[in-house]
Amino acid sequence: MDIISGGVCAAKGFLANGIHCGIRKNRSKRDLALIVSEKRANTAAVYTTNLVKGAPLTVTKEHISDGFARAIICNSGNANTCNADGIEIAEKMSEALGEKLKISPSDIVVASTGVIGQPLDLTPIKNGIPALVEGLAADGSDFAAEGIMTTDTRLKEVAVSFKIGSKECKIGGIAKGSGMIHPNMATMLVFITTDCAISSEMLKKALSSDIQNTFNMVSVDGDTSTNDMVVVMANGMAENEEIIAEGEEFSEFMKALNTVTVNLCRKIAADGEGATKLLECSVSGAKSLEIAKTAAKSVICSSLTKAAMFGADANWGRILCAIGYSGADVDTSKIDVSFKSKKGEIEVCRGGAGIDFSEEKAKEILLEDEIEIIVSLGDGKYASTAWGCDLTYDYVKINGDYRT
Repeated sequence: MDIISGGVCAAKGFLANGIHCGIRKNRSKRDLALIVSEKRANTAAVYTTNLVKGAPLTVTKEHISDGFARAIICNSGNANTCNADGIEIAEKMSEALGEKLKISPSDIVVASTGVIGQPLDLTPIKNGIPALVEGLAADGSDFAAEGIMTTDTRLKEVAVSFKIGSKECKIGGIAKGSGMIHPNMATMLVFITTDCAISSEMLKKALSSDIQNTFNMVSVDGDTSTNDMVVVMANGMAENEEIIAEGEEFSEFMKALNTVTVNLCRKIAADGEGATKLLECSVSGAKSLEIAKTAAKSVICSSLTKAAMFGADANWGRILCAIGYSGADVDTSKIDVSFKSKKGEIEVCRGGAGIDFSEEKAKEILLEDEIEIIVSLGDGKYASTAWGCDLTYDYVKINGDYRT
């Protein structure tokens, strides 16, 4: 398996584009994105668990209830949530695009991201669709990735190649996510494409399984978004024998999917609003997978731990504190904690108690932009990893006037 370029256009038969249509006042920011498959693709999606859901999710769920789609359209700058005419707007977006692409509106995934509760004017979207479609290109993944960004500061895309039997397959994705990121489904927008032939049922099984240990293990700020989802389209153009059951080929597909999703998880966490550091918490030695996941997520979600990492302060007591209130069944007298980065690794806690360590060395390690918090519970064989970021002054600045 190899990391390759191309994002959502790496797989055969996928084109993409992103333009500025006028939803955003800033003309330098793209605000409308499109991904199109040459052939009708088997499609699966998972959705935010927030009870307040954007209208596009409702429409998309209905559109792909048959397991198929041809295109994904997404606007940024306005979430189309809590709007009285939200469903109508999302449906009309599909109709306008379907007319231009000459495909059924029911074969279109609709997504929106941005401010909640603001009326969404359909006019700039309808006016922008001709240029959006005409600009579709095999190297358009970057533009599409730009078109779905809100407070993101960098593009998030990745692709890999892998073998199913004798056929080379490719899978790639783009993502947005910087704030309102918290475990329990996606809480971000992620669009994944593959030319691998895999049934809708197995695609849904793969995605539903994968997110439990990837997107559900990412947290930036403890807020679960209203609009977000992960969508996977598989058009089968690699011409491998279709994967219709579990087995070696399904496992290979799962590995490729997981390589893409973990890469995107790390990119999302590293680009958390105001963040200066990617935090990765690796928990091992748990009595069950659920205990390992609970402990890892609690550490990543701890505001005090996040603030300490921002200040490069090796305050390991905050990590034990987070594990202690997580609800995980652990023996605190067995917990070991270390910090690791490109500058090295240092143990700071053993058996639930402090040990002598160099504060200077610890600070040097924690000043790096990628920090691993290594926790051993010393109580079993299960392990899990969660991703997050530090908590900075800029997070408050960004969210203090996000709407205005």
